[in-house]
Amino acid sequence: MSKIPSELRYTRTHEWVKVDGDKVIVGITDYAQSELGDVVFVELPSEGDDFEAGSEIATIESVKGVSEIYAPADGVVVEVNEELENVPELINEDPYKDGWVYTFKVEDMSVLEDLLTADEYEAVIKKEE
Repeated sequence: MSKIPSELRYTRTHEWVKVDGDKVIVGITDYAQSELGDVVFVELPSEGDDFEAGSEIATIESVKGVSEIYAPADGVVVEVNEELENVPELINEDPYKDGWVYTFKVEDMSVLEDLLTADEYEAVIKKEE
């Protein structure tokens, strides 16, 4: 298993969250992309869309099927990674940097404290394997 970045937070649905000032950057974890296989298409949300925690916010299609990306908190999309429209395999190549999916302005940043730490997320993966 690859190293799980300790500076990020994680969801049980395999999204990673990086706090960046008053917003968060969201993508899927290395574990998630490896389970999906080759990513062939990403349906991104639109800037300005608001979502509630746990709601579907984007879709990733891979050679194995379709998976959803869920919102980690209530908030509004402020930026999407448009490069994924032309190069969806960035999610496979670099899920924690170039393969980010969207940036989100979160209504209540304190809810992010409830997300999993790297160690807690690693325990979730071990149970799934």
